[in-house]
Amino acid sequence: MINNQQQQHRLADLNARVKQDLSYLNYPPANWSMPVTTEKGQPVSDVVVIGGGMCGLVAWQALTRAGITNLRIVDRAPKGFEGPWVNYARMETLRSPKNLLGPALGIASLSFRAWFTALYGEAEWEELFRIPRPMWMEYLNWYRDVMTIPVENQTQVTRILPRADGLLELEIGGGQAPILTRKLVLATGRDGLGEPTIPDFVNGMERLKSWAHSADDIDFERLKGKRVVVIGVGASAVDNAAEALEQGADEVRLLARRKEMPTINKLMGIGSYGVTAGFAQISPEWRWRLMDYAAKQQTPAPHNSTLRVSRHPNAYFHFDCGIRSMQEEGGEVVITTINDRIFLTDFVILGTGFSIDPMSRDELAPYQDKIACWGDRYTPPPGERNTELGRFPWLHDDFSFTEKVVGTAPWLKDIHCFNYAASVSVGKVSGDIPAISEGALWLARGVAASLFIRDIDYHWEALLAYEKPELDGTEWTDADAPDLVQKTA
Repeated sequence: MINNQQQQHRLADLNARVKQDLSYLNYPPANWSMPVTTEKGQPVSDVVVIGGGMCGLVAWQALTRAGITNLRIVDRAPKGFEGPWVNYARMETLRSPKNLLGPALGIASLSFRAWFTALYGEAEWEELFRIPRPMWMEYLNWYRDVMTIPVENQTQVTRILPRADGLLELEIGGGQAPILTRKLVLATGRDGLGEPTIPDFVNGMERLKSWAHSADDIDFERLKGKRVVVIGVGASAVDNAAEALEQGADEVRLLARRKEMPTINKLMGIGSYGVTAGFAQISPEWRWRLMDYAAKQQTPAPHNSTLRVSRHPNAYFHFDCGIRSMQEEGGEVVITTINDRIFLTDFVILGTGFSIDPMSRDELAPYQDKIACWGDRYTPPPGERNTELGRFPWLHDDFSFTEKVVGTAPWLKDIHCFNYAASVSVGKVSGDIPAISEGALWLARGVAASLFIRDIDYHWEALLAYEKPELDGTEWTDADAPDLVQKTA
C-alpha cells in the first residue's frame, strides 16, 4: 500500500516527467498569429474556449500546441466543479474502459493510467475494473493543474454578439467586462447546444417538488422512505434510480416505453479508428443512417449500473409503459400509461436525456434561426425520419457552424461547436472519452488554417520583410570576383 507521503513524491515525479515530455515536444511553441486590437486599443483574443471540463481542457491544449497562445478559457462553475462529474452525474464508474487515452493527446505521461499508477501503483491498476466517477474529476483537476491551463471560473457567457469589425463580443454575466475574440469554441458538453428533455406530461407540476430531471440538483435524502418513479431505463435513469435506492427510498419503479430492455450498445460493433477518421468524410446519407439506427436501438445502461439497481429487492422494472398523463392528486403523483396502467408515487425523476436544438440557446439569440441544421440540408427516406437528429447543427469539418442562407450570418464560421451536438456531422469526437484527443487535434488544425487564411496579407508582408540571413558570406568563394581574377592573372 502506497502511503500519503509516497503518493506526493510519486506525483511530483510524474509532474516533472510531464514537463520533460512537453519540453521534448517543443511545448509551448511561439504564437504565430497576427496581433489584433480594436480601434480603442482593447485586447482581442484569437480564440476563447467556453467550458473548462474535459472538452475545454483538451481543446485548449491542442490549440496551444498549434501555436495559438493568445486564447482564454472560461467556465461558469467554481473550480473543481466543471462538467457533470461531481454535479449531476451519478454513476459509480465511467462506462468507458479504463485504458482509453482520453484527453492525453498522445502524451503517455498525461494519461489517466500514468496519474493513477503514480498514486496507487501498478498492482492497483490491474485490479481496477472501471474508473470511479469522482476519481475521473480528480484526474481532470490534476490535468488542468499540471498543464497550467488558466480556466477563468465563475465566468458565464450570456450572449454571443457579432460585431461590425468581424469580431465576436461575449457578454459576461454579473457585470463583468465583455470579452472580444476572433474565434469561439463551444466546449460545453452534452447539453452544450440544447437543453434537458422535458416531456409535456409534467406540465402544471412543480419542478423539484414532485418531479425533477436527472440533471437537476436532486435532494435524495428527502426521498428516504418515499415512493419514487424513474422515467426511462437508459444510463442516467438507472443511475438516478440507484441513488434513490441507496439513500433509502421505500421503492423505486423504472417505467420504460419499450417492450424490452435494450441490451446491445450497437455502435461498439463498428468502433475503430476507421470510424473516427472516416465518419466526417462519408456521405450525409451514411452519417444519418448510422446515427439514426444507433439512436433508435438505444444505448443500454452499463452492466454494473443496472446491477446496482436490481440488487435491491424494492426496485422494479416495468416495460411497455409509455406515459399518457401525470398529475398531482391528494399529495401524490398519479401516472397513467398509454395502456391504462396506474402508478402512484411521491416523486418522479425524468431520465429522459437532452435534446439538441440551437433555438433553445439564449447565448445565440437573436440569430439562432440562421444556423443550418441537418433538417435544413438533408431529407432522409421515410424509414429513417428522425426529428431529433434533424435539429443537430450541420457543421463544417472544423466544427464551425454554417449558415442556413448563405450571406445572412457570415460570423457563424467563427463559432466552433466542439460538443456533443457535433456528432452527426463529424462523429463522436467532441464529447465522449474515446476519441476526444483526435477531435481536439482536428479542431486546432481547422482553427489554425482559418486564422492563417484570414491573415494571409499579414503573413505575405511578414514573408517580404523577413531578412534574417542563414549565411554571412564567409561560407564560400566567388571564383569570378574581379579582385580574385586579377590576382590569379
